[in-house]
Amino acid sequence: MRWDNLGDRPDGSADAPAAGEAALFGTDAVTTRTFDTPEFRGITFHEVRARSILNRVPGASRMPFEWTVNPYRGCTHACVYCFARKTHSYLDLDTGIGFDTQIVVKVNAPELLRRQLASPRWQGAHVAMGTNVDCYQRAEGRYRLMPGIIEALRDRANPFSILTKGTLILRDLDLLRQSAEVTDVGVSVSVGFTDRELWRTVEPGTPAPERRLDVVRALGDAGIGCGVLMAPVVPFLGDRPEQLRATVQAIAEAGATSVTPLVLHLRPGAREWFMAWLGEHHPHLVRRYEALYAAGAYAPTWYQRRITRQVHEFAAEFGIGPAGRGASRRITRPAREEAPPDGTAEPTQLTLL
Repeated sequence: MRWDNLGDRPDGSADAPAAGEAALFGTDAVTTRTFDTPEFRGITFHEVRARSILNRVPGASRMPFEWTVNPYRGCTHACVYCFARKTHSYLDLDTGIGFDTQIVVKVNAPELLRRQLASPRWQGAHVAMGTNVDCYQRAEGRYRLMPGIIEALRDRANPFSILTKGTLILRDLDLLRQSAEVTDVGVSVSVGFTDRELWRTVEPGTPAPERRLDVVRALGDAGIGCGVLMAPVVPFLGDRPEQLRATVQAIAEAGATSVTPLVLHLRPGAREWFMAWLGEHHPHLVRRYEALYAAGAYAPTWYQRRITRQVHEFAAEFGIGPAGRGASRRITRPAREEAPPDGTAEPTQLTLL
């Protein structure tokens, strides 16, 4: 496994560093653990002391944010389409099963973030979390890194957003409320479909879609407006009009403040793993996918526009408006502060569009 040469790339991923660039951590900083409990059986955790936790997104990126924090690498959610799979190859780890079962944990993430936020060079930019792998995956239940991370951002009044498929975010409700008193906080949950059979095969390690929608509902009940990133819309498996309509209806009934569709994209690393899965479970679709994604990682513009139009039409039907480009509603300010005249909150950029 390659640790010493692991460098910090500006897009939040990792790769071999350029000359003179410091490694993120050295071999002597790695502790490998396994836990003989049902939820972690077969999972190996590599505990590291990172040297940097704030990752800058390059200006040419499609991301609508500039800085990210990723306390984990690899993800037990095991989504077959996860674009972050490629990052495991930089550690000489497998991007398939290895990505799902070999989890790198940056155990010093909270203290490191607190120190970096206090640097005079830091200008208080928005920080996005959950944009690479899920910061509320199962490992978070044991390592509890997010409370310290949120506290560090709260104490510096630094704006941030969180995207997750995990229900564990409800554990940190109080910290989210406290943060909202001093800065802008955006929360979004990812629910691409409500089809249980599709969920079981493409997102086997995640909470069920209805459980994620329960999170949206619970956040709303707690006064925290939550948008939904409807991602991914899976071509030929989850894109029929009746499927899209059912998903949007469930999202609206959960009280989401917005819905933003995102069609499946297949970057190198994820593409190979997804196509192998497709060949096993839906071999009749392999040629259709090869044709649809012949030009690269993204589905054709005409297809993306069709899905977006249909989702927006269903959203209007059920009374839930689409967010601005990649937007999610921020947490509502306390009552003592003046609210906008129409009672809505300002959007915060969050999703991966």
